[in-house]
Amino acid sequence: MALKLIQQGAEAKILLDNSKNLIIKDRISKSYRHPDLDVQIRKKRTKSETKLLEKASKIINCPTPMESKSFDKIIIPYIQGKKLSEHLNNFTLEKQKEICREIGSSVAKLHKENIIHGDLTTSNMIYAPDKKDFIFTKGGDEKRNKLFFIDFGLGYISSKTEDKAVDLHLLKHALEAKHFKNCEILIKEVLNSYEKIFGKTEAEKIFKRMTAIEKRGRYRH
Repeated sequence: MALKLIQQGAEAKILLDNSKNLIIKDRISKSYRHPDLDVQIRKKRTKSETKLLEKASKIINCPTPMESKSFDKIIIPYIQGKKLSEHLNNFTLEKQKEICREIGSSVAKLHKENIIHGDLTTSNMIYAPDKKDFIFTKGGDEKRNKLFFIDFGLGYISSKTEDKAVDLHLLKHALEAKHFKNCEILIKEVLNSYEKIFGKTEAEKIFKRMTAIEKRGRYRH
């Protein structure tokens, strides 16, 4: 198995198996933890993320985990595309708006099922326009961008308005930081699309809480 390290974070190594076109997320052992506790934590986090991916992949475009005998590894198909954080600014404004509408509707679909991503940034989204075999068609959408959400390592299940608002706040912050030229327009597209899927009344509660979270952040400085 020829594995290529494509990313390494504090919690895991992301490896590409070119021969099988697979991604392996390998959770890193921490030497400062007791060995038994270390295994327990890695096992729990791997199991939790696997379950979230399985559930999310039935709702939106995201890789479905494959069966694995390893307690600390997640194996998923490799989605060959463009990391949105690096390429969104290169598209025309109309294309950026179209993609952001897809982001908003996908996040709303996750939130309706109480799935919190936990790290909603364009770095955790892949735009794969040539991946016909991955396109998610359930739900009768006539036209979809081939936008995929990845890395649910910080995700969890919650019905709380606060948690959904924090998810959106992180996304808004990411758009302001990485895509500042058109950020106001793009944020509006995301929220309008979110509201259409989630419903006006419930969405407004989440947006109101998001505004409160932003104010709390400003007052801390």
